Amino acid sequence: MGHAGTAAATTTAAKGSTCGAQPRARADAARNRERILIAAREAFVVNGADASLDEIARCAGVGNATLYRHFPDRDALVHGVVDFVTGKVADRAELALKEEDSFEALRSFVRGAAEERVGALCPMLSGGFDPSDPQCLEARMRVETLAQDLIQRGQREGKVRTDIDVGDVLVALSQLTRPLPGLACRRIERFAERHVQLFLDGLRAPAKSELPGHAATLEALRQEN
Repeated sequence: MGHAGTAAATTTAAKGSTCGAQPRARADAARNRERILIAAREAFVVNGADASLDEIARCAGVGNATLYRHFPDRDALVHGVVDFVTGKVADRAELALKEEDSFEALRSFVRGAAEERVGALCPMLSGGFDPSDPQCLEARMRVETLAQDLIQRGQREGKVRTDIDVGDVLVALSQLTRPLPGLACRRIERFAERHVQLFLDGLRAPAKSELPGHAATLEALRQEN
């Protein structure tokens, strides 16, 4: 093989190596981003939205430069975590809808959403975070619609009490999964699991008590925000 052939082969090999490296780099970047989001979620749960970004990077196992490459500032990271958690909760709802028993489907969703501790992120929605952001609204409406489907399915089958609506479930879920002031979240998780089960027992039909006021519909919930 002449010099021209050798050069061409070398160039082709280099291009192949570069093409192979690009998917790996993208996969590594995606993994790093998810690790950052998970670490940030845990940090925000414990310390609120003012948690140390340096500590988040350390817990994620990445450098500060990597964190800032994915999230240029704190607001971007807060937004990313809210989108991440909302997406996880919606995924839990879609998975729950596949279950045959309608009450077990609702139970799976409630427990799954509680595990994401979505209520602990509610304080992040104040301040500089814009809840009217189109991406945020789309994700929120996806959760609300799926949760409504789960509740109405259970009501049609006579397994979920009929005097409640999706707003009752989502508000209660947010309250049940928010940490108490002055207590570390990891210490109260075992209580949250018990309280979620108590809440689920209260959703069963037939209702054993009369609820005050009116059911919190999706429309009423949106008007409050």
